[in-house]
Amino acid sequence: MRSLSIIAQLSSLPFLVSAQCPDYLDYALQYHAPFSEGKYNLSYQRPSEECRTFKSQGVEDLITRYQTVIKDPDLYRLFQNSYPNTLDTAIKWKGYAANNSEEELTFIITGDINAMWLRDSANQMQSYLPLLNASSDPNSIASLYRGVINLQARYLLTQPYCNSFQPPVESGVEIAPNPSASDDTVNPPFTNSSVFECKYELDSLAAFLEVSANYYNATGDTAFFGKFQWVSAVEAVLKVAEDMTTPTYGSDGAVLTSPYTFTRLNTRSTETLANDGLGNPTANGTGLIRSAFRPSDDSTIFQLFIPANMMFSSFLASTSEIMGKLNTSNSAALAQKMSDLSKSLQQAIEEHGVVDHPTHGQVYAFEVDGFGGTTIMDDANIPSLLSAPFINYPVDPDIYDNTRELVLSATNPYFMRGPVISAVGGPHQGPGFAWPMASIVRILTSDDDDEIVDQLRQIVSSTDGLGLVHESVNSFNVTNWTRQWFSWANGLFGQMIIDLEKRKPDLLETSFQ
Repeated sequence: MRSLSIIAQLSSLPFLVSAQCPDYLDYALQYHAPFSEGKYNLSYQRPSEECRTFKSQGVEDLITRYQTVIKDPDLYRLFQNSYPNTLDTAIKWKGYAANNSEEELTFIITGDINAMWLRDSANQMQSYLPLLNASSDPNSIASLYRGVINLQARYLLTQPYCNSFQPPVESGVEIAPNPSASDDTVNPPFTNSSVFECKYELDSLAAFLEVSANYYNATGDTAFFGKFQWVSAVEAVLKVAEDMTTPTYGSDGAVLTSPYTFTRLNTRSTETLANDGLGNPTANGTGLIRSAFRPSDDSTIFQLFIPANMMFSSFLASTSEIMGKLNTSNSAALAQKMSDLSKSLQQAIEEHGVVDHPTHGQVYAFEVDGFGGTTIMDDANIPSLLSAPFINYPVDPDIYDNTRELVLSATNPYFMRGPVISAVGGPHQGPGFAWPMASIVRILTSDDDDEIVDQLRQIVSSTDGLGLVHESVNSFNVTNWTRQWFSWANGLFGQMIIDLEKRKPDLLETSFQ
């Protein structure tokens, strides 16, 4: 058993090192030699070895091997910088719970924001899924995964409606102020000491299930899920899902009490909910779960947000298998409940989330309200309609093809077109800004060689020489972009390259010079 004093000493060591290292927020804004030998002359952006926040020999070996797999020097440099970005810069703290010296905890920041998002941290870990295998080594990818799952479980038991959280008290890391949330009025209430922001997003709950399923499928480690707070956290997730099927009106027309309300004093409509925090009305009887916010952290127009329901259904199914193998008093009943809800959500999506479009035929709507209101668009952030196969939702092939055609055309009001990059954007950064993340998802969900190569060309040419995947890029001006440090998008790029080696290795020999 580890003593808490030893744990505290070990926990402080990374910060003694980091105090001597440059802030990556500033470092990533600068150009560093050696530059790539391609025409884009991309900067080298990895921090020095002593300043990296977590080291994995498996990741280093993979990066070295890919120097012979990826023939284009600029594409390789982008992979070299991007794939290890979470490990290099975002593992803010790793340690153990104060009340259980066997319970691993991993606090991962999203990058330039010093807080841990459920969604982002799950996706940041997913980048290293190709290298995940069973291991008890505390310096392994498996240990990082266990730490994320355990900490996310703690967060969900603290406040299951919230999306991003402060560092655990064991870490000694200072809590991050959030001026944007200082005037929020949220029910259920929260405190800034444990929560960074409390936007209820169904996909955040799905992210916890996703990272759990990914760990289980790669390691087969059933025992882990019965040791700490995972079962209780799943129960909390299911309770929110059940409560958020509450419609706006009762059968007699009375306005029902919503389990969650949110208002923020702000000049942007996407930062708050209509009707004094209730959101726009939602009908009863659809079987879908409400989501107040999207994975972009923008508010929904209609709260029956289809991509999040797709993701929740998908990972309910896979985690029900884990639950069914645990030997607890209620695990069998919970597993059945999860499986049943997964199936009913899929049925509800196909019944209420499919609409007739005058140009594209039957498509998946982005949002619906159950009264006939629909939002026809897509957003770059995952889960999106474009990403449905990537999140393992069993799409109707014809409906998905129609939806994809709509999403990647001017019919989608947030499909940005321009000479620099053409990709899905969203209201988070507004018209004119395409998100490379959407280009990556487009590649991950495509079997068309020409489409894939074209998207690779656009991504590699749109980093403004910095050699990192930005959050968004002005489709007409390569020097106008947002967030040079966005670990999720960078890791996803590397994950996509690894996927291409498996599916279409010849495409990685393409030259973009």
